[in-house]
Amino acid sequence: MDLSLIPNIKHTNSNNFFLLAGPCAIESEEMALRIAEKVITITNKLEIPYIFKGSFKKANRSRIDSFTGIGDEKALKILRKVSETFNVPTVTDIHEVSDAIKAAAYVDILQIPAFLVRQTDLVVAAAKTGKVVNLKKGQFMSPAAMKHAVQKVKDAGSNKAWITDRGTMFGYQDMIVDFRGIPEMREFAPTILDVTHSLQQPNQTAGVTGGRPEMIETIARAGVVNNVDGLFIETHFDPANAKSDGANMLHLDNLESLLTNLVAIRKTINNL
Repeated sequence: MDLSLIPNIKHTNSNNFFLLAGPCAIESEEMALRIAEKVITITNKLEIPYIFKGSFKKANRSRIDSFTGIGDEKALKILRKVSETFNVPTVTDIHEVSDAIKAAAYVDILQIPAFLVRQTDLVVAAAKTGKVVNLKKGQFMSPAAMKHAVQKVKDAGSNKAWITDRGTMFGYQDMIVDFRGIPEMREFAPTILDVTHSLQQPNQTAGVTGGRPEMIETIARAGVVNNVDGLFIETHFDPANAKSDGANMLHLDNLESLLTNLVAIRKTINNL
């Protein structure tokens, strides 16, 4: 795949998977810069192409009192600050057609949330910005159905589409990753495995999503073995007090050992 489409991305010749990683939501400038600096240090050491991830707002919440953001423009300016400070590309998700042009002025990649990936107007608006569009597979969709979302991007005049698998919901409170879908979706577009969201336990009676972060390495290893193009990992230096998705996040202190193991696996796979 051609990572040169992404401004400021590094280590594109390392033959590694690429990484989208960062907090679920932008909580403050200090937290975003702190996480970005740590991840960049690790990915430079391991020669992993890296894109900083952070949501400028959260629209899909279980309860009306859930954290939704610190303000759209404030959070988008923080994403730009991360990009300018560390010379790193950034990605954020959008939820409304009007978000596409607004967010595209600040970030390099626009992400379509899984629940919204069938929303034609939203996908087309993202594609028309000229940015790479990261399409998250709906929890309710088969891998094969994602070809239609990719085709919408193409029909809007862009060839810059990625697919991200974040698991499929077969029960009420759990997600399952079907690794047969990775090679299938790679036929349509570069494919990323969202490791941490795949380990969510949604629809809890308390209205707060649960998770199984102890399984992060298990899911990530399987993705790398099955030749996924990229990995998506949400990470935080204090997951227990993160304002969104803390239950399934990777602690920032554990990121280097995880990525070190995954790079070793990828090197082995590349030599087969």
